[in-house]
Amino acid sequence: MATDPSRTPKVRVELQYFEGCPNWKIADRHLRTLAIELGFVLGHRLVESPEEAEAAHFLGSPTILVDGRDPFARQDQPVGLSCRVYVTPQGPAGSPTIDQLRRALDA
Repeated sequence: MATDPSRTPKVRVELQYFEGCPNWKIADRHLRTLAIELGFVLGHRLVESPEEAEAAHFLGSPTILVDGRDPFARQDQPVGLSCRVYVTPQGPAGSPTIDQLRRALDA
């Protein structure tokens, strides 16, 4: 489905991850697909230490920031180097679905 570029919001999207958790690769595939569809630039940030995680308020891998805000954050999530779990229509998963990401980017 093509999107009218004049209606596409110019958002900043950053995928934060750490190498110890492979789930970021799924989120990366979804976001790359949406970057083509919606026309945003996808940035990446490797978080390598507990200190970096604390400074970035990193809620686990993968963390997706849209204009600096985490649309999937819950109040009870701890900061740190861990694999993040997302609630999806299919149950718990290591990444939001492409439809969940699309909705987050449209919001």
